[in-house]
Amino acid sequence: MRSVTQPRLLHFVALLLLAMTAGSCASQRATVEEVSPEGYPTLQGRFAEEGVLEPLVALEAFGAEGAFFISYQSADGVIYGGGNWANRIDLATEAADDDGTYSGPYILPLEYRQREPWTDVPEKEIIPALLSLDQWNRFHEQLFASVVPRTGQAGIVMHFDNDDYFLFYNDAGQFECRLFLHKPANYSVSENINFRDFLRLALPQLELFLQQEGIGNRRVVFSTGDVGAYSLPFLYVNLDLPVAAFMRYAPLPRNGSAAPAGTQTAQSVGHVAQSHLGGLALRPVSSVFRLLFAARDAAVETVRPTWLATLESEPIPEVTDGPGMDLEVWERRLDRITGRPATKGTIEYLIDGEDYFTRLIDALTSAQESILVRTYIFDNDDVAEKIGRLLRRRSAEGLDIKVLLDGFGTILATGTQHETLPEDYVPPESVRRFLEEDSDIDVRQVKNPWLTGDHVKTTIIDDQLAFTGGMNIGREYRYVWHDMMVETRGPVVDILRREFFDAWAYAGPAGDIGYFFHKMKAQREVAEDVGHPMRVLFTRTGDPEIFRTQREAIRSAQRYIYIQNAYFSDDAMLYELARARRRGVDVRVILPLVSNHGAMNQSNVLAANAMLEHGIRVFLYPGMSHIKAAVFDGWACLGSANWDKLSFRTNRELNLATSHPEAVDELLERIFAEDFAQSVELTEPFPARWSDHLMELVADYAL
Repeated sequence: MRSVTQPRLLHFVALLLLAMTAGSCASQRATVEEVSPEGYPTLQGRFAEEGVLEPLVALEAFGAEGAFFISYQSADGVIYGGGNWANRIDLATEAADDDGTYSGPYILPLEYRQREPWTDVPEKEIIPALLSLDQWNRFHEQLFASVVPRTGQAGIVMHFDNDDYFLFYNDAGQFECRLFLHKPANYSVSENINFRDFLRLALPQLELFLQQEGIGNRRVVFSTGDVGAYSLPFLYVNLDLPVAAFMRYAPLPRNGSAAPAGTQTAQSVGHVAQSHLGGLALRPVSSVFRLLFAARDAAVETVRPTWLATLESEPIPEVTDGPGMDLEVWERRLDRITGRPATKGTIEYLIDGEDYFTRLIDALTSAQESILVRTYIFDNDDVAEKIGRLLRRRSAEGLDIKVLLDGFGTILATGTQHETLPEDYVPPESVRRFLEEDSDIDVRQVKNPWLTGDHVKTTIIDDQLAFTGGMNIGREYRYVWHDMMVETRGPVVDILRREFFDAWAYAGPAGDIGYFFHKMKAQREVAEDVGHPMRVLFTRTGDPEIFRTQREAIRSAQRYIYIQNAYFSDDAMLYELARARRRGVDVRVILPLVSNHGAMNQSNVLAANAMLEHGIRVFLYPGMSHIKAAVFDGWACLGSANWDKLSFRTNRELNLATSHPEAVDELLERIFAEDFAQSVELTEPFPARWSDHLMELVADYAL
């Protein structure tokens, strides 16, 4: 029998502790409000097909080659169940892997449950010891008491695999855990903790507990006490390999139809027809205006000369170390450029999916009156479905919830599934129907005349708190891409709310007329008067404000310009950056090494080569970065807008901008300093192909 080293022990401890967390929930079942089994996934509720409300107790468990068997005592008597493990766990890999990498969790569905004892039982190769629920309860009390706050109606969020859990002590002083989606509305999040970090705290206590219990068998099955439609009632651990696996009741099938092959094509064709034929009927003024503006812009760009070539004879100087532009003077110029003064608000950067989606779910579960969601993409993957079910639940609880989707963005995104999607996940056929099904959510879908889109992403909670930035609602934003959102409070929220309802009216059945009358209405201001000076900038048809302000910022910058963006194909901005570099400005651009659009990758090749040729430093971020941020001598501009023609001139976009020193310094430190350090600087041009030039045209006008 080989010894178990501490790094290898981490593998099974991770699974063991989460099972204890689940079991501890069940130990207080009488005090926990039941949740509909429709919730996905959930450790609360009941088995719809069996009505299981009491913890299950393992009576016998063993494994054979390729299969596992377990019998347990339920409220309806003894049940015999099991399933296959060989297609989910590679024991040879586990035994050979000695680097301490955590590769779980493994979840083995109970593929069958029957009342008759097994027949033709194979030889019992693995016979574990059975541990009781009382042992779980004793251990979790001493473990979680050290990390979960007992006062102040607060708890911690534990991030584990594809789910996040909320751990807290209820009003009766009893420990509970729930999926974070089911966090009590009156509780706040005091801390986020990664499960791996938690293991380092828990491992010494766990080793001591096992010794105190005198557990000698190296193979054990724990009865966790968990109940519910997605419960994890048993955990098998083999310390000799080591390997651990939860046994789980299979999820209930979703109500509603799944997306068959060809759905995206049919939805896209129908949406194009509605956007143009219906758009001309309901939105004649704006549709014609968009067409004329798009045609004019395309004509101007087609005949415009190659500007960069005019700079080739000018030398590239050393970077200046002088002062930057005068920000007070710059802000007064912005008043004239935009035609309005700055507003004010707070800024909290939420970097990457763990930060943002944790905070978003916290806000959604705590909302008291209203939730307004405006997004380019509301995907149909597992992450988006969880958010959708949470919105449906809050709607059933009486909140006013409105969701505004861009038609093309959502339809095209739902036609492809990310490679990290969980096995056997079946997406809903229609996001809109899914959100509206059995709920009072009001959903509108933005039409896309002449292929223009609404690329804005804002979520507004109770008219007091708003999120905005680059993230849509989907799996890649939560787990895969590098991205950023901003949480803000203050008068800026009133502006974001007004913009939401402008877009909401335009997308409604009255179209242009509804939009006109809504713009004529007086808008109430209800947000808290807090924060520092900041601006909301827009791209609207006929008014490329985000382009104009950033172009002037480039022309005014004296010391440095830092930009991070995944889509970099606007020739006019490349020309302005090259001119700035020839004034001695330190110009640096971060591009992703991998993009979600193959064509945009090729377009970025040409942009990177051009920048490198003109003295601009280009950094390649490892992986996909979807961040859209820039800093010009202490003035920051960030939000939804890319550095391409669609975002600068065609689509609806929304950015926030500020010269507030603390906000800008934090952005420089947490985004640019860290991402420059993680990226590789480009020192030689990429090989350019003829197809790159063709794809640049596609990127300019179609992506």
